[in-house]
Amino acid sequence: MRSLIAILTATTILAAPLIASAATVYPLDRATILVSSPFDVKVEFDTVVAEGDVSVTINGKPAAEVLGKAPTFIEKEEGAEASALRIDAAALAEPGSYTVVARAGGEEKTVTWEVYGTPDAPAAKNVIFLIADGLSVSHRTAARIMSKGMTEGKANGRLAMDDLDRMAFIGTSSTEAVATDSANTMSAYMTGHKSAVNALGVYADRTADPFDDPKVETLAEAVRRQTRKSLGIVTTSELQDATPAAVFAHTRRRAEKADINSQIFELKPDVILGGGSAYFLPQSTAGSKRKDDIDHVGLYREAGYTLATSKAELAAASGSNSGKVLGLFHTGNMDSTLDREFLKKGTVDKFPGQPGLVDMTRTAIEQLSRNPEGFVLVVEAANVDKMSHPLDWDRAVFDTIEFDQAIGVAREFAAANPDTLIVVTGDHTHGVSIIGTVDDEKAGDDMREKVGTYAEAGFPNYEDADGDGYPDRVDVSRRLFLAANNGPDHYETFRPKLDGPFVPAIQDENKTYIANEAYKDVPGAVFVAGNIPRDGDTGVHSVDDVVLQATGPGSEGFKGYLEQSDVYRVIAEALALGAKQTQ
Repeated sequence: MRSLIAILTATTILAAPLIASAATVYPLDRATILVSSPFDVKVEFDTVVAEGDVSVTINGKPAAEVLGKAPTFIEKEEGAEASALRIDAAALAEPGSYTVVARAGGEEKTVTWEVYGTPDAPAAKNVIFLIADGLSVSHRTAARIMSKGMTEGKANGRLAMDDLDRMAFIGTSSTEAVATDSANTMSAYMTGHKSAVNALGVYADRTADPFDDPKVETLAEAVRRQTRKSLGIVTTSELQDATPAAVFAHTRRRAEKADINSQIFELKPDVILGGGSAYFLPQSTAGSKRKDDIDHVGLYREAGYTLATSKAELAAASGSNSGKVLGLFHTGNMDSTLDREFLKKGTVDKFPGQPGLVDMTRTAIEQLSRNPEGFVLVVEAANVDKMSHPLDWDRAVFDTIEFDQAIGVAREFAAANPDTLIVVTGDHTHGVSIIGTVDDEKAGDDMREKVGTYAEAGFPNYEDADGDGYPDRVDVSRRLFLAANNGPDHYETFRPKLDGPFVPAIQDENKTYIANEAYKDVPGAVFVAGNIPRDGDTGVHSVDDVVLQATGPGSEGFKGYLEQSDVYRVIAEALALGAKQTQ
């Protein structure tokens, strides 16, 4: 690597043409960038080029002059017969449109960035960002019907999310494909930059190293840089999983969970609640998924955190005065609401003390709200997605109900603290729809004939006698029938899976996924041919827009159609993250 200062102080290129071209510039064309927010610049060329033949300008001026940093030239990137140029941790201090031109010989690549500012003073003191992974319209509708009931075509009650007063449709596609995953979608929310599938807080470049991709600042990092607000992360997944990791992490590969866990500690959110304790434990501890001897639990204790490993300990921790809580309630992902609270299936026997999303959200708000400067809290209902993948719709809907109750906790806080912005959304959708009902009382053994469509659907007969917001039973005689438009070969049983989460497909001796015959002999089960590649064992995400709802100061920015990266801008403006709020 050699300095390119002399080269980039020129605004013209050599006359001799070369065959090389500037193939890609990061950030990509049409990127929107928060003023003064650090980001990495990278130019990837198609072939090996000479350092002296390269020129990069921004609005006609040398990049080094505009960014105040000397670039680094890489003659040949590892794994690529091509050159590259980088400027790390750059920033642009003035709002406006910036045209970047990268030249190599007679070819060039041009991109335009929009750098935006924010108000000088924040409109919102607090932000509570609630996301249900995979949340689709059908999840919401089913949650309302199961939780509140319906009479003569009208819902008997409303969900907490139903009365949020702003709404927008959100586009979720990645930079490489129309389809998407939880990593790049949540990363777009948390950085304002779209990226590729599996990427967190970076633009996915061509190198194999998952940690050298061009970084962009996350919301949590911006809050730390510009304010004195507290930070919280609550999830029912592993804390290292894609959605919570997007709040703080930088990696091309979401599977690098041990390293992601180290990045949590680098940021040190004030409240951290979820699963994934296996990545906190040194490799010498049974059940650890680390490959080193770092005791992350010990590190947090030394940093003044109160540790909670059960619902009881979380309740005790909520009364502590430290303001810092680390809650680790499962070695992996936490169990679904249906299993945890009602059926006692899944891994509940191994982890009987798991708190729910409502308890975790309430504790997080209680702790974070002690900071007079305010807070930013991200809450994820992970199992809406994790149960939708295996087509286990009852579990997914129960977790949607729990998610809605967590929204209710946030709304209670906002009612007493109107300077709070609440954002409710999903990161992507699933291909699921409510078809009608399944009525066991219809004559015959053919379960397909028990499916009610159109007028034959009637209404389901869930009841909530104890008033907890959940149906007392999920296996009622006339229940909602949800079905996916994609998935592997499987057996449809038309019934809730009371013995544990659904496993629709398993591998055969050829490593091909086939229908799981454990469900074949369930009375009335029907074989359903899959429509995704045979190396897939569960349903996949859909490309449909997600629905975002919001309320509170700054929420007026959510309207019409937005890209996920636009959501970050609305939050940044509400928090005035373009203005330094610390001395």
